[in-house]
Amino acid sequence: MTLDTTHHNRQMTHFDGHDEIWLFGYGSLIWKADFPFLERRPASIHGWVRRFWQGSHDHRGTPEAPGRVVTLVRAPGATCHGMAYRITPEVLGPLDVREKNGYLREVTRLHFDDAAPPLSAEGLVYLATEDNAAFLGDAPLDAIAEQIAVAHGPSGPNRDYLVNLAQALRELGVEDLHVFALAARLPHPADA
Repeated sequence: MTLDTTHHNRQMTHFDGHDEIWLFGYGSLIWKADFPFLERRPASIHGWVRRFWQGSHDHRGTPEAPGRVVTLVRAPGATCHGMAYRITPEVLGPLDVREKNGYLREVTRLHFDDAAPPLSAEGLVYLATEDNAAFLGDAPLDAIAEQIAVAHGPSGPNRDYLVNLAQALRELGVEDLHVFALAARLPHPADA
């Protein structure tokens, strides 16, 4: 059921010859930057919204009981806020493994949310579209929250992913109705 995209991502040549690359993080990459980076800045990309529509069979769930993690869904006029990291090309190898469950590297235009130059830059984002094998798609919010509440994988409970993401977005001053609605629907750990 999983789709290992590691090999496919390593064939991407768009940033060959670059000494550094901007990476946009919109999920766990906001609060779990367990990779070296040269610079970190709040940023956004246009035309996308964050949704808990991607299955996690390798980090926050198992093949038998997948968790749910975020991906981006096209939404004209929308803005998705997150965190941008200036990295060296060597960092992509470990990130390709981290994001291997259906995520593909895509080129994107980042817009920095602080006032420092540059105001925007070309970068990349890991995106899981509806045509990958781990894509779960939309569901009622209560059903998504219930799945997140019980899923657990090698990287820990799925609920921690949601709670940490909601907290990171609050710290950035970002209002994300989808994430916050799901976090509000999570049963308290003692109730689960």
